[in-house]
Amino acid sequence: MAGMTAIRVLVVDDDPLVRAGLTLMLRGADELVVVGGVADGADVGSAVDTHTPDVVLMDIRMPGLDGIDATRLLRRRPAPPYVIMLTTFDADEHVFGALRAGADGFLLKDTPPEGIVDAIRRVVAGEPILSPSVTRRLIAHLAPETDDRRRDDADRLLSRLSGREREVADAVGRGMSNGDIATELHMSVGTVKGYISRILTKTNLDNRIQLALIAHNAPR
Repeated sequence: MAGMTAIRVLVVDDDPLVRAGLTLMLRGADELVVVGGVADGADVGSAVDTHTPDVVLMDIRMPGLDGIDATRLLRRRPAPPYVIMLTTFDADEHVFGALRAGADGFLLKDTPPEGIVDAIRRVVAGEPILSPSVTRRLIAHLAPETDDRRRDDADRLLSRLSGREREVADAVGRGMSNGDIATELHMSVGTVKGYISRILTKTNLDNRIQLALIAHNAPR
């Protein structure tokens, strides 16, 4: 890994076989290093203090402190790691809560190894880890109706943005990648990343998936 900084990963899952399998799989990627594994969300904070991971692969369902609450606690830290939720079902009833808690996305546990490795790389690079089709399906499944309160809240947040920032936010809401946004709006990928960073700051959101949900809820 000459010239590269390894991406440090913490694996959180109550099933020891799942932890072992993920650890073995991730160790096969040169640019990743698994720094630890824990079985309960209650142990995540101390593990993060000890191992300083860049990314936490977090199971949603655990018998002690679940992944949603553990993620919420991590987001209160001044410089939290990225969190990728692991779930058995793509329509898991807890996924929406996980994203609201500040998770940076989610993966199915049966995602191929190369897909998990690619997701970790992308989330560290600031890219969405959900494909546009999955993002749209997730939004459609978890937020089929937008009530007046959600619409008003979304409108209030997005009203803080400039016209160009609103265009970028709307594109994120359609599940577009940074590259696709750059092409559509005739700007560089670096410029898109800068816009998204400013948008998240102005709206007090944690990540682009939360932004996608807000943009989806906003009045058209």
